[in-house]
Amino acid sequence: MKEETRILHEIPVDELTGAISVPIYQTSTFVQEAPGVNKGFDYSRSNNPTRATLEKTIASLENGSQGFAFSSGLAAVDAVIKLLKAGDEIVAVDDIYGGTFRAFEHIYSKFGISVKYVDTTDVTNVIDAISRKTKMIWLESPTNPTLKISDLSSIAEIGKDLLLVVDNTFASPVLQKPLDLGADIVIHSGTKYLAGHSDVIAGLVVVGNEELAEQIKFNQNASGAVLGPFDSWLTLRGITTLQLRIEKQCQNAQHVAEFLSTCSVVDEVFYPGLVAHHNHDVAKQQQLGFGGIVSFSLKDDSIEAATKFATSTKLFKLAESLGGVKSLLCHPASMTHKSTPEEIRHKTGIKDSLIRLSCGIENCDDLLDDVNQALAAITYGEVVV
Repeated sequence: MKEETRILHEIPVDELTGAISVPIYQTSTFVQEAPGVNKGFDYSRSNNPTRATLEKTIASLENGSQGFAFSSGLAAVDAVIKLLKAGDEIVAVDDIYGGTFRAFEHIYSKFGISVKYVDTTDVTNVIDAISRKTKMIWLESPTNPTLKISDLSSIAEIGKDLLLVVDNTFASPVLQKPLDLGADIVIHSGTKYLAGHSDVIAGLVVVGNEELAEQIKFNQNASGAVLGPFDSWLTLRGITTLQLRIEKQCQNAQHVAEFLSTCSVVDEVFYPGLVAHHNHDVAKQQQLGFGGIVSFSLKDDSIEAATKFATSTKLFKLAESLGGVKSLLCHPASMTHKSTPEEIRHKTGIKDSLIRLSCGIENCDDLLDDVNQALAAITYGEVVV
């Protein structure tokens, strides 16, 4: 089956009633036939039928062994990091999501887990960073927010004895399947493209083998940060339209990126779909599309200029998060990456004026007009599409 058909029909009809929509099993516990004898469910922290359907669905979409649903993307990150022990080391992409960076630096460092940050767009940097202590390679591709692209297959090849974790949030399983490229674990903030309507907080993990599945399942149950039945249902409902939404968002993002590239007040544009983007050819090879996120910096590299743009848009709403049907924008330096030290932000390309746009499914001309008038507000002049 083609992907859009498979996505729809991976979500099963309810066997008990024939309901076309997955039932919401809003229950904390399940009656047992005898002590320890049940229908596969005993307590909703350990397992829940609605959540189980979501977990099976995301595992199938990522071509994985098993999937696991968590109460947030960072809860998913937590379950994966708990595969490590004191003294272990992670080699991570330098342009990493601010929440993951914060967790690495301020939580896991207390327990003896260290992290080396490198520019993983060059495979040799990864090779040079690996030491005897290295147990895990942590990638985002594309990254948040400068959309760096790493060669997943090449990095998987050099790190055969290490766990390769790929945060696939920006691409989604529609555009990229990291397990097929050699990754061991895939992470999603289900809040973003998978749920797709800015109405749920969710995290997902997919693993490639049963041994890892047992360990993640243990961490999920022991720590308890599970996704509730209703949020599982919302995420499942969002997945049904994932293919359609992603196609439209990719189209809009491509046009917005191309327009920004022509604007005199814009300094740099970050979008893997632009030929000038570093590792554009790698993205073209390992992704089926370039995604719905566009980032750009201004020639006036100041927080004031970025703030003027961010408060002048009408359709692009200034808000945390991304991937929803409505277009959003954020200023990473003061929002998503505020906890990342300034010198590290600048080193990884997150300038003070960097703006991240999450293109929704609106009419493209309307989005271009909105970007145009917001840029004009910076210069009090006219920017013509």
